[in-house]
Amino acid sequence: MNIYQISDIAELLRGNTYPGRGIVLGLTEDGSRAVAAYFIMGRSANSRNRVFTLKNGELFTEPFDASRVEDPSLIIYAALRQLGNRLIVTNGNQTDTVYDGLAAGKSFSEALEARCFEPDAPNLTPRISGLFTLDADKPRYEMSILKSIDPEGSDCARYTFSYPAKPGLGHFLHTYVRDGNPIPTFQGEPERVRIGSDPEAFCDALWEALDPDNRISLYVRAVELKTGRSAEKLINKNN
Repeated sequence: MNIYQISDIAELLRGNTYPGRGIVLGLTEDGSRAVAAYFIMGRSANSRNRVFTLKNGELFTEPFDASRVEDPSLIIYAALRQLGNRLIVTNGNQTDTVYDGLAAGKSFSEALEARCFEPDAPNLTPRISGLFTLDADKPRYEMSILKSIDPEGSDCARYTFSYPAKPGLGHFLHTYVRDGNPIPTFQGEPERVRIGSDPEAFCDALWEALDPDNRISLYVRAVELKTGRSAEKLINKNN
């Protein structure tokens, strides 16, 4: 068993109809650009009625058809924000929790102490979060998953992973192992995935690997570490 294997993300997703929501953080092969990706999927009509929108450099989930929204509490939120040289991406409104915590001088994990998994029993969906520190000399990122410690949701287990960013390497964290009823939550460490030289090609490959019936939206941002300039690609199933 090669515990240091770096997988193609399409291989990890092939045949998995419902990994849920996912975050990928990593560096391009030449080490010049930080890459952050976030995707959402949906099984219910409420979850599928969404699009990604960009406003002043921040990424939001919004209703595709506002008249069909049933419960906005867990599906409408800021997914990606930036504070200085720190890029925040999460699968819920804890994006704002992390942003406010960092602004107040807290660490990533300290900011998330105020949050836990989503109150959507019986699934008890984990909250997944990522923080990329865009330092040209020492780029690094952290990832977090907050999930229920038992089927009853009696308490929250907290896992934080910290990585030095390495060329060509990314880490992939998603909410669910696969589809189910209830849906089994992600287990173990974030998966090691290959980040190539072309973030747009990575975006396309990731989108094609997601189940076409359940995929909703995908966003990828690549930031040049030396200049801070960024390029991005956004795909919405609901156009």
